[in-house]
Amino acid sequence: MTNWRWWMCVLLFVATTVNYMDRQVLSLTWKDFIAPEFHWTDADYGNITAVFSIIYAVCMLFAGRFVDWMGTKKGYLWAIGVWSAGACVHGACGWLTVHIEGFESASAMTAVESGSAAALAIASTSVWLFLAARCILALGEAGNFPAAIKVTAEYFPKKDRAFATSIFNAGASVGALVAPATIPLLAQYFKDKGIGGGWEMAFVIIGALGFLWMGFWIFMYEKPEKSKHVNAAELEYIHQDDAEGAQPAAVEEKQEKKISFWRCFTYRQTWSFITGKFFTDGVWWFYLFWAPAYFSDQYGYSSSSGMGIALIITLYAIVTVLSIFGGYLPKLFVDKKGMNPYAGRMLAMLIFAFLPLPALFAQSAGAVSVWWPAIIIGLAGAGHQAWSANLFSTIGDMFPKSAIATITGIGGMAGGVGSYLINKGAGALFTYSEQAGAQFSFMGFEGKQAGYMIVFCVCAVAYIIAWSIMKTLVPKYKPIVLED
Repeated sequence: MTNWRWWMCVLLFVATTVNYMDRQVLSLTWKDFIAPEFHWTDADYGNITAVFSIIYAVCMLFAGRFVDWMGTKKGYLWAIGVWSAGACVHGACGWLTVHIEGFESASAMTAVESGSAAALAIASTSVWLFLAARCILALGEAGNFPAAIKVTAEYFPKKDRAFATSIFNAGASVGALVAPATIPLLAQYFKDKGIGGGWEMAFVIIGALGFLWMGFWIFMYEKPEKSKHVNAAELEYIHQDDAEGAQPAAVEEKQEKKISFWRCFTYRQTWSFITGKFFTDGVWWFYLFWAPAYFSDQYGYSSSSGMGIALIITLYAIVTVLSIFGGYLPKLFVDKKGMNPYAGRMLAMLIFAFLPLPALFAQSAGAVSVWWPAIIIGLAGAGHQAWSANLFSTIGDMFPKSAIATITGIGGMAGGVGSYLINKGAGALFTYSEQAGAQFSFMGFEGKQAGYMIVFCVCAVAYIIAWSIMKTLVPKYKPIVLED
């Protein structure tokens, strides 16, 4: 048997890695490189991440449908082409702000007195420009997971999908792991060379990686039935679910076309997936967008310092290593315990729902050592990624293949809304709590520390709440059966 399906998994892994690196450039450069130049506050950054989240959510609603309509190959090419262009466009925001506001250089903007009318104008203009760039990025990035989950359903039987998804989904962790080891250093290198503020080239270089990936995708991807790299034995393995009583491929394909976009919302299975994404995606995005600023704000380690880089790398190393096992656990339940894939997945997700709970103690543990918050957030992130891999795979358990990208997009929209709420709320909360100081307190913490403590509490319990609602909506394995 050939193993071409694993090469497809590698391509998905690389695409997801690039996806998250493009997303991370801003979070790793805003506090120490961009904010001083544009006089940003936490609220400004919170607004940018929040708008990115809501635009991503809206685009996700239609991205899955677009991939199902366009086809996996062309749909994925469009997605990564648009988001790579959007990533590169960020690099022009500084140049545009300088010319719009009428300054001679970026250093002249930096020299403006903070809080002055000129500083507020610079902040406002730059925020709007970054929002435009983030919207382009969100439009393209919305297509990544619908396309990747659809490829996984095309190339893997149900029992292997969570494991395959955990592998390519680990690209999110690896992207977040590689990013702090490269992006701040890139920005600092070009800043020292006098090429803008340094951060501009970081956006351009990381954004260009997506264009390289497109070349590999064009030559390597075909559906398994058409691929010259997939032999009969591998094709039989891929379609083993058909042999076990599922609809034959030809009949299933005919039936799949009958499901409409709005009909998707009539299924409890869709609302179960929506619930899982809404409550938990924002947690991951909060850690992704705010962890570098957290270590800089609370402990004084900038994203370009050796200690700051080490903390972020440690955090995402934990996420990367542990999350891959998360996709393998339900496979053990299926193979060793004889459980059906959905039951095995839900049991695994319940286990992973408890991993984020130590986030309740992240702020307190920081008083002992800064390494404890890094480790605790890493464990919480690993729990999320393991949870996410299995959550994505529940779609393939329940829905026909032609609807998978659409359902992924609908759930992604819900996740984007949740991310908007937590990032918008966090930015406003951190700015307010910092200004209020000792007058703002929560669970023994004051000022901005109290603000972080509140958000950590929300992040800790989100998964248990989500699992409970999902189990109530779909207590047992119940695939969608379409009738003529």
